Parts: sequence; structure tokens; C-alpha cells
Amino acid sequence: MNEIQLEKVEFEPGKSFKLFSPRLRNTFLWHYHPEYELVYVEADAGIRHVGSHISGYTQSDLVFIGSNIPHLNFDYRLRSDYHQVVIQLRENFMGEAIGTAPEFSNINQLFRRSGSGIAFHGETKAVVANRLKRIHELTAYNQLIELMDIFQFLAHSSEYEILNDDHISLQFFLKDKIRMGAIYEYIDANYNLKPDVNVVAEKVHLTTPAFCRYFKRQTKMTFTDFVNQYRIDMAKNLLMQDKNITETCYAVGFESLSYFNKLFNKIVGKNPSAFKSSWLENSTKQH
Repeated sequence: MNEIQLEKVEFEPGKSFKLFSPRLRNTFLWHYHPEYELVYVEADAGIRHVGSHISGYTQSDLVFIGSNIPHLNFDYRLRSDYHQVVIQLRENFMGEAIGTAPEFSNINQLFRRSGSGIAFHGETKAVVANRLKRIHELTAYNQLIELMDIFQFLAHSSEYEILNDDHISLQFFLKDKIRMGAIYEYIDANYNLKPDVNVVAEKVHLTTPAFCRYFKRQTKMTFTDFVNQYRIDMAKNLLMQDKNITETCYAVGFESLSYFNKLFNKIVGKNPSAFKSSWLENSTKQH
């Protein structure tokens, strides 16, 4: 049984942050760490899994993750080429300055909000992406100054989404990280087959009724609804890779095309055909 892993972040001597571009697309790395993390990834389509929040992203994603929030690597299962910039910062990377200096009050609020995970979009994401792509060209000192300016910019942006609304749930993840890690790995490995609630309950040493109560408390969803949400997010990724609708339906584990269409429309707000057409049109405009 695999637990949610504690990642030990190594810093270069004399540096309070780590700048790198991980390549882990074939690894299911469900992990957490006390360091803050700013992630930018460019890819056709991927999965964003931060705390209890799971959704897909298209083209690119910019997320700021607070201390000790369990999350999946953003390049997991990416099929085409991709570019990623990750910055990890010590919890006290600016000492007490962020919490005490009035000039940093907005940044301090941003760091507090990051405790739920924050995804940025729109012009904010585009501007920060360009800056992050060039940050490796700067000296260590200027990288730090640039980072602080980026955080100030993010702190004033209104183009963001809070990914988790329940800090208690996030803390519960950490207290029960072995059980939750096993559940998510089972779902990821079996979503396209027939995930069995009885099997996963047995894996985590709970009776089926106790597991259902536990899972609903953790995710605010039933096991079946969660699996279906996961399948639909995977389906969106396949459609964005120009797979046809029938092929996608069966690839993610649905046996009925009509049910797949109905559920996709309920979760996404449009049917698979409209979603695919809209995405392809927007993708063409951006290129």
C-alpha cells in the first residue's frame, strides 16, 4: 500500500528557493512537502490534482501551492511534448519579512491563500508564464527579486480560482495519507476498467459502508461520482488530443455512448462534440 509521499526538497547552498524543470510524466507521484511551490506547465492537456480538487487543464496551467498540500505531479500521463517550470521556496524563504513588513502585506495574503491551492488564468497566467520562462537567465539575486515581483503581481490579480475550500479536509489527508494514497492509486489504475468499491474498501481495511462514509467525508462525493468525474476529466484530455468521441467513451471505461454523452454534458456543461469543437477552435486561434 503506497502512501502520499513526503518529498524531501534539496536546496543549493546559499539559495532559499529551487528552480527546476522536472520530467515525471510516467510516474504517479502523489506527494507533499512543507515548501511552497509555484508551477507552470505548457502541454496540450493534463490533470490538475491538488488536495481534494481534481480537474483538467488545457494548453497550460499556473498554480501556487501552499505548504504541505498533497498534490500530483502536473506532467503525469502527458502524451505529447511539454515544458514545465517549478519553483519551490522554503517556508521561511524571506525570514519574517513577508509576515511583518507592511510593504509585503499583499504577498503575505497571497501566501495565506495558497494554503488552499490557487490556479491562475487569463492575462495573469500569460504574463507570469513569459517571466518564468526567462527567469533562469538571471543571477540568483535577481531571480529572487523577480520572484517577489511576480508574487506581488499575482497578489493583485483577480484572475484566479481557489482549488480547495476546506482546510480541515486537507489536514485530514495528511493524517491519513497512507489510506488516501492507496485509494487514489487504485482509482487511477482502474478508472477505465470497473473500479469496485468493495475491493478498494478491503484495500484500506474498512467495511464497504464505513469506506463509503469515509470517502464522502473526504471528497464531498460518492465513490461512483468521483470515479465518473475522474473519467470525464480523462475523456476531456483525450478529446483535446483529437480522439473521436466513441473511442474516448470506451477508453475511459463507459460502456454506453448515450450515458457518456449525458454525463459529460452534466459535468462539463456541454456535450463531448461541442467541447471538442470549441477547444479545437480556440487552439487554432492561439496558434
